[in-house]
Amino acid sequence: MPNKKHRSGPRAAAIVGPYTSGKTTLLEALLASAGIIHRRGRVTEGSTVGDTTPESRDRQMSTELNIASGEYLDESWTFIDCPGNVELSQDALNALMVVDAAVVVCEPGQDKALAMGPLLKFLDDHSIPHFVFINKMDNASVGVQATLEALQAVSARPLVLRELPIRDGDQITGFVDLVSERAYEYRDGKPSKLSSMPDSLKDREHEEREHMLEALADFDDRLMEELLEEVVPQADEVYDTMAKDVQQDLVVPVFFGSALQSNGITRLLKALRHEVPDVASTAERLGFEAEGEPLAQVFKTLHAAHTGKLSIARVWRGPVGDGMSLGAHKVSGLFGFAAGKTTKLSQAEAGDVVGLGRMDDVATGAVLSASGEAEALEWPAPLTPLFSLAISTERREDEVKLSGALAKLAEEDPSLSFGHDPDTHEFLLWGQGGVHLQVAVARLRHRFNITALTDRPQVAYRESIRKGVTKHARHKKQSGGHGEFGDVHVEIKPLPRGSGIQFRDTITGGAVPKQYIPAVEAGVRDHCASAGPLGFPIVDVEVVLTDGQFHTVDSSEMAFRKAAQLAMREGMPECDPVLLEPICMVEIAVPNDFTSRVQRLVSGRRGQILGYQAKADWTGWDEVQAYLPQAEMHDMIVELRSMTLGVGTFSWRFDHLQELMGRVADQVVAAQAKAD
Repeated sequence: MPNKKHRSGPRAAAIVGPYTSGKTTLLEALLASAGIIHRRGRVTEGSTVGDTTPESRDRQMSTELNIASGEYLDESWTFIDCPGNVELSQDALNALMVVDAAVVVCEPGQDKALAMGPLLKFLDDHSIPHFVFINKMDNASVGVQATLEALQAVSARPLVLRELPIRDGDQITGFVDLVSERAYEYRDGKPSKLSSMPDSLKDREHEEREHMLEALADFDDRLMEELLEEVVPQADEVYDTMAKDVQQDLVVPVFFGSALQSNGITRLLKALRHEVPDVASTAERLGFEAEGEPLAQVFKTLHAAHTGKLSIARVWRGPVGDGMSLGAHKVSGLFGFAAGKTTKLSQAEAGDVVGLGRMDDVATGAVLSASGEAEALEWPAPLTPLFSLAISTERREDEVKLSGALAKLAEEDPSLSFGHDPDTHEFLLWGQGGVHLQVAVARLRHRFNITALTDRPQVAYRESIRKGVTKHARHKKQSGGHGEFGDVHVEIKPLPRGSGIQFRDTITGGAVPKQYIPAVEAGVRDHCASAGPLGFPIVDVEVVLTDGQFHTVDSSEMAFRKAAQLAMREGMPECDPVLLEPICMVEIAVPNDFTSRVQRLVSGRRGQILGYQAKADWTGWDEVQAYLPQAEMHDMIVELRSMTLGVGTFSWRFDHLQELMGRVADQVVAAQAKAD
């Protein structure tokens, strides 16, 4: 590989990929191969540089960003290992917005490749340079070529195989670099060593190299001319063309190896060193001017128990110093991220990833400048909530602390939200799935000493009526002094869905004095808001006050209010009450291979398919529209991901109330009666 040209400032790369792909192990291998750490840790032993929080250790998976900076061949690098669980992907999306390139880690196999589709699309949509590393090839039953073809089916950019495996039986023992045409032999735990290319591989190597050159020539006229004239390009020219195309996100280099055995890691490091763009190029891609005042962008917020709020930022223009002001915000502590620990800094330059202390009013995604006049750029919107739990505290004294602690967690992770449900009066925690919310509950315990209890949220059932009735009710109570007297005649009638509660009067001749009529309406609404004969709030009913009586001494607003409540309580059971359940409009997005399964899923959850169509801007994806009862949606995301290799998702909104009858309705009413 040729000597790399001078780069401007430290560079940053995100390590992304699905859960179990081996990202954290790859981070350890990269840090060890670069000489940044001297001893590799293991995920199973809990000794890695990343995944140090109790939530990560308990689950043996990344639950937060792991940031490690260091030097490789006299150049500064920051590697950001992102959570792979799809429920924790907000952190990954935010980190990708500020790095120079991404390393996409994938396990071998066609099914594994399909799960990469949404991630690769995000990278392509934002023109983020990226590399693919097919991990775990030491135990693979599927070849590199089959995995590459499956990955290409979900990538908008051409994937360019950079190396060819050397096999001994079923085992990969080394590789051939398709640019230099040199062969290397793996040595577990050590860099590969130069070896001779097997004669049996020479024809295949020539063919694969031609494919690589043809892919590059699609974006380089000079290289295209050389190929047409059958001129063999020099290795230096190919390296430089590859670097240019990668930096413009025109092609995606593909490598393979084993992070656990350190196979292929040095080769990947060298490719990153030569082909990842510098910070100035990344800033230009994002729309930042090359020259100007100090500028930084926050991509992650943390709330530590003892040090307070920490805003993790990428510096686009330096220097940024401890104690300086960025607009209205003063930097109260500047921190770097050495492998496994934070370090105190006095100053940071363009390209550095740093922690800014106590930027209390600064949100994730904010762009900070010395003058405070920096424009905010496009930032990923918080992911749509898909799963909720009712949450409460085990200790009553923690109730006041709960909202504040959840507000800090939601600031750290914008895909987490919370609040009171006005229909069921429960306090709900919303997120991307069960694991996401379990991690949040664990953080409440570990960081804020709050033991939270969770339960399945209630469904906001309602009830209405099918027929009308006329009812007379009198509230009369006599005790010492003034008594209570209110007498009403009302008509109770059904209304179309969505009409709400309507009240009017036809009183003539002062049968009910005007000052008491609002009290009658209040009594009607009180009863409808509490519970009807089936045990749920009442909707879509009209009540007409037609007549009544009053007493000059004993009548009062409260007496007429109670009379109206009595009329409703006695009249509603005679109106053929019916249970209503909330129906949501759901749009389910899946690869079209799974569309038929989604239709069965909807039908199995009492849903109604409205139709489906190709998902806009998503090649090979469909979007299924359906009506689905809210009661059937609680764990739907879990089943949907299970049947779609983790990539299926949906959006939803309340649409209407619908009558519920039969066995399901009987079960709902019985459960409500038991709860009361």
